[in-house]
Amino acid sequence: MKRLSPAAVVALEEALAVIYHYKTDLRRFLEIAVGNRTLIARYRWDDPSVYKRQIVRDLIGTLCGDQDRYLPALTQLCLAVVEIKTFEHLARLDDGAKRVKDAKAAVAKLRDLVEPHKEAKDEELEARERQRRADERLKQNSAIRAKLAELKSEFFALATSDGAQERGYQLEKILRGLFDLFDLDPKASFKIVGEQIDGAFAFQGTDYLLEARWTKAPQDAGALYEFEGKVRRKLDNTLGLFIAINGFSAEALPAAGTGDRPRILLMDGPDLVAVLDERIELGALILRKKQHAARTGKIYLQSSELLAAAG
Repeated sequence: MKRLSPAAVVALEEALAVIYHYKTDLRRFLEIAVGNRTLIARYRWDDPSVYKRQIVRDLIGTLCGDQDRYLPALTQLCLAVVEIKTFEHLARLDDGAKRVKDAKAAVAKLRDLVEPHKEAKDEELEARERQRRADERLKQNSAIRAKLAELKSEFFALATSDGAQERGYQLEKILRGLFDLFDLDPKASFKIVGEQIDGAFAFQGTDYLLEARWTKAPQDAGALYEFEGKVRRKLDNTLGLFIAINGFSAEALPAAGTGDRPRILLMDGPDLVAVLDERIELGALILRKKQHAARTGKIYLQSSELLAAAG
């Protein structure tokens, strides 16, 4: 909130003088609104010869005299006054109707003068909140990008490795890191069984079995039939994701997923690289593959097709 104008200062003094009749009530209000009991206690509240208006003028003089220090307290006080909507405590007094009328008029006048300040304060708070969210997203995105770069480096180093067993262990590490990074809730440890990696994860209320292989030859129809059978033995809500780094053979794709409904989705090395290259998030890729399979019955939608269509 900007510094109060002289007119707003006068309006604040007038409003504080009329919104409460008894000094004890005004003191309690000020303690809560200003949030500084020590400051409020400076004034001679118990001295019958010192009237409310004098206390109010002295207090506002202190706050306005050092707005660099007291601007937050002054802001809180102004906003607390203009938020008063009822004056039943005045209506019960002698000449209550006039007291209520005067209080309403004083508060309304102050509201008109400080409303632009309040709007500016609200806009400032909103701007700060937007900046905070942007900073948080940037920090989060920076962390995600750094982790993706690390996993990508490991993946390409792995591509030149000759050791099949070591490559399997490293691929398991990369996949676990990737699924953890995108909060895909791994349900079981990704474990190496022969030349394959078995695991499970959850995504958007669906449980998935995972199988990943990095063999020299593309995966054939038999591998897909075997995996699909494993998935079909689970509950109806279970799907499968088969990741073959070197892809699938020409005869595997037409044969797979031809039952009553598709139960597995297929991913290959280029799909994985698209995720590591930040061209698409892992969850978005799985979701698009699932939607494509639901519409067409085809379980293999390459990320290149998907990204080309989006571009």
